[in-house]
Amino acid sequence: MGTNPVLVVHGGAWAIPDEFAERSILGVKNAVKSGFAVLEMGGSSMKAVEIAVRALEDDTVFDAGHGAVLNADGYVELDAIIMNGKTLAAGAVSCIRNISNPVAFACSVLEKTPYVMLTGTGANQFAEKLGIPQVPVEELVTDHAKAEWEQYRKYKQTVKSLFNTELVHDTVGAVAIDCEGNMACATSTGGITNKMVGRVGDTPVIGSGGYADNLVGAVSATGHGESIMKVTLARLILFHMEQGKTPEEAADSSLHYMEKRVHGRGGVIIISKTGEWTARFTTKRMAWAGIKEGVLMYGLNPGETIQEIINPPK
Repeated sequence: MGTNPVLVVHGGAWAIPDEFAERSILGVKNAVKSGFAVLEMGGSSMKAVEIAVRALEDDTVFDAGHGAVLNADGYVELDAIIMNGKTLAAGAVSCIRNISNPVAFACSVLEKTPYVMLTGTGANQFAEKLGIPQVPVEELVTDHAKAEWEQYRKYKQTVKSLFNTELVHDTVGAVAIDCEGNMACATSTGGITNKMVGRVGDTPVIGSGGYADNLVGAVSATGHGESIMKVTLARLILFHMEQGKTPEEAADSSLHYMEKRVHGRGGVIIISKTGEWTARFTTKRMAWAGIKEGVLMYGLNPGETIQEIINPPK
């Protein structure tokens, strides 16, 4: 056993309302535990991030999979990416409909096709061919999301004004390093309420919503998608780390740059190739949790870190 495994997850960076706070914390803690169990048993970082993100997608408090939101036509369109830091292989899907675990589908794109990204109709047809179960829209959308959609239809608010009030739900993600030193990232989202049909955010875009490279580190990002794409946030952070910055310094300077340059806010989780990790954000809140060497850490508010000792590895 070479490296100490580490897993970090986030449940999206936005102005999480108080009534979602407790469930958001619980959600990220459950997800990080289920993903870390894979690493403890000697499993790969790829499997661990997939399991962690699937747990988040299945939790309706987050906007991915089962908590997804409706676009302007009243459909759910989902995006996801997964990336392997050892080979730089990546699988991404965008604008897929009625699939409850987009990240599992992104894995299939990586494993079963020579491509990196599939989108729209073709992606949905491929999912059908693979026998990935399609679920009715009703199953993916919470009453809260329906009410929100009605509200936006009524007031015709734009995506930008929405995000700047930070009422948008966002993305979920995970990053990991396993005992062999291999790194991975995964990110998944149900997008922005009432977004234009066909709008794709940063989540499935390699180097924006996520990036993993064994030679540097792994990042999963969340926040205002258009801003994240403009600065290729995940790769920007790793660039700073290549220049010798710590994960925390790289996160802070990249998030600061994004806010200054394109007026966008967001959050990131990062692990370096040596297993140092951090969770940083410029939005009001971000639910995050990480496990390393028998210690679970988590938080929601700026500057908040709560620590729990979990059973030491057998």
